[in-house]
Parts: sequence; C-alpha cells; structure tokens
Amino acid sequence: MSVNLIAPNPAELFSIAGVRIGVTEAGIRKANRKDLTVVLIDDGASVAGVFTQNRFCAAPVQICREHLASGNGIRAMLINTGNANAGTGEDGRVRAVHTCQALAGHLSLKASQVLPFSTGVIMETLPIDRIEAGLQAALQDAKPDNWLRASEAIMTTDTIAKAFGAQVLIDGVQVSITGISKGAGMIRPNMATMLGFMATDACVNPAVMKQLATELAEGSFNRVTVDGDTSTNDSFVVIATNKAAHAPITSLDSAAGQALKNAMLGVALKLAQAIVRDGEGATKFIAIKVEGGKTQAECRQVAYAIAHSPLVKTAFFASDPNLGRILAAVGYAGIADLEQTGIDLYLDDVHVAVKGGRNPDYREEDGQRVMKQTEITVRVVLGRGDAADTVWTCDLSHDYVTINADYRS
Repeated sequence: MSVNLIAPNPAELFSIAGVRIGVTEAGIRKANRKDLTVVLIDDGASVAGVFTQNRFCAAPVQICREHLASGNGIRAMLINTGNANAGTGEDGRVRAVHTCQALAGHLSLKASQVLPFSTGVIMETLPIDRIEAGLQAALQDAKPDNWLRASEAIMTTDTIAKAFGAQVLIDGVQVSITGISKGAGMIRPNMATMLGFMATDACVNPAVMKQLATELAEGSFNRVTVDGDTSTNDSFVVIATNKAAHAPITSLDSAAGQALKNAMLGVALKLAQAIVRDGEGATKFIAIKVEGGKTQAECRQVAYAIAHSPLVKTAFFASDPNLGRILAAVGYAGIADLEQTGIDLYLDDVHVAVKGGRNPDYREEDGQRVMKQTEITVRVVLGRGDAADTVWTCDLSHDYVTINADYRS
C-alpha cells in the first residue's frame, strides 16, 4: 500500500547523455527478480555523493567514500539489492572491493573508478560469486533509457518504483535531469536517502559538485522520516555528465547554478516524498510545518519530535484526534526555554490550540474530519521568531509491524 503514489511515467524519465544503465537478475537473495544494476558513466563527468551518518555504516559506503576521495574520476556504479553488506566487518570490505575490481575488469578501469552500493538484509555475507556471474548480462543490457528498470531493480520492501525527471533551460540550452530512489522502512536519513541516484547532462565544475549534492540532500531527503531509524547504507549520488552545450557552472549562486539546483531539488523532493508515501504500512502522508522558531534547526527539532512519536503516528492511523499527543511531543523536543503559552496548533484549516491551550472554538468532529484524510498538514507556531521548516512523515499501522517482523522470511 502507498499513499497517493503512482508508478513512474517512462515518458518523464529522460535519457542523460553520457549515462547508460544495465539491469539483470543475479539471484542475490531471491530468484526471478531484478537485483543487479550497473551504471556506466562517460569520461569527464563530475560525480559527488553524501552518505549515512550512522557510525555502523556498511562496507560499500566506506568504499564509496574512499573511491570518491581518490580523485581518479568515477566511471561506473554497481548496485545490488537483497543484501546490505553491512555488519560484515573486514570481510565485507574485501567483498565490496572485489565487486569493484570485477566490474572494472570488464571496463578496463581502475577499481577506484567504481562506486559500489548494496541494500537489503544486514549481517549477511555478500554473494560476490552471483554478482560477478551477473555482470556480463547487466553490461549487455546497458542503454540510456533504462532508468525505470533500474528504479525497479533497487527496490526492497518498496511497493512502487520511484523515478522522476525534469528539464530546465540553462543559458538557453535545454538540460535534462532524471533521478531514482528506493526506501520504505528504516527511514530517517540524516544525510540523504536509502539509495538515491540523480544524473543531469548539465555542465558543472567538479569543485561545485559536493556542495550541490549536499544542498540537494539537505532540502529533500533530510526532511523525511518513516520510523526514525537511520540506515547503515544511506547513499545519494549526483552525476553531471557535462554534455550540455552551455558554459560550466562554477557557482551555485549564479543564475545558471540556481536554475539547475532548483530543478534538481524539485526532482529530489519528489523522490524523498515518494519514500514517505510508500512507507511500510503507510495509509497517510503527513506534512509537519513548524513556524515561529528562533532557528530552522529548532523548527526541525520540533517537527521530528512529532514525526517520530509512536503515539502521534498511531493516532493518525486510527483517525483519532488525540491531539494533546502533538503538544506533548513539542514539549519534549528539547528546547529548554520554550514557552508553552506561545504555541498555537493547527490541523489543516482547523485551529486546535491557542497559546498552549485548547481553542474554545475547536470541535473534535472538525479534527476527526481532517484526520480521516489521506494527506494532512500539521502546523505548529512556536511564537519565538521568524524561522520555519517542514518535515514529511507517515502514520504507523499494523502492517508496519508485520512487514518488519517478517522481513527476512
């Protein structure tokens, strides 16, 4: 089940000059499913990534960081689903490097020019023999218009593939953008997303790429949560192939830089929100807007306190306007000098609380009317300043427990 999320439209997924994608069935965990993807990148592309802040990060995350720092120029990515290669110690690192060496051998590249990504069950040995055996088929399948198949191949507990595209004019030149992501549970990125990949044919100076990837993640994937768990494998990679016929973007503050970033952020936000809409067992998509804070950071702090509360999330699942739970979450968010008498609470168009107390005009049937909707906005006004921020989350249902109890079976 997902909340108002439809399958990707292939017509809206643009081929990116300089990128080819191949997908195959390698039997990594289950037979007869797409589970191995290769992304081939032409020489001269600019590549950057951001990764999980979980200190127990997976072996492929460690190798990706090292290969990006090597400065050798990223020419390929290797993505498997069904096995996270996390919690696997030194053996996991060796196996991640081995997969890079195997793909590099097919392409006459250095292993450090390959980025590995894994998603799936933690603390299980990565079956490198199956990956290596599947490489030839994946390479033979490589073509520019394989974004949809790739979005399907990286799924785990996702119920719908997640892929979006956009086009924008940069200095009068049409530039294309396409991105894919996966994720439905273990979602509190704290950096980017579970797995996310975005490419554009725009010309971007390599020195700007890290800033671009970070700002895209900060404006999208760092604003979503399903269950508050930060994954061991979170990775978000941005590729600029430098194939479009416009002058290189050397600053994100320039008109061209702003135009590109805004277009890419629109795609990233759709990808991030799609993860929430497809949250495990989700029946409702909830925007939590916190206004009137001293800083954006404290607004996010309050928003996440609400978004992570099991009591709040289960109340939304039940359409039960037990809205004191939201005020309680605001109170324990950790703002020591918060004055409860400055707080107003809204549920869509319904003004629930005024200056920390129940609005005399509030009627429970009004709250329940909103709670029954599949899309809901919670707005909290702190009365402390002019800062504001928004986090997107979902409800917590019986199915979430079932899905995660049965995940490995």
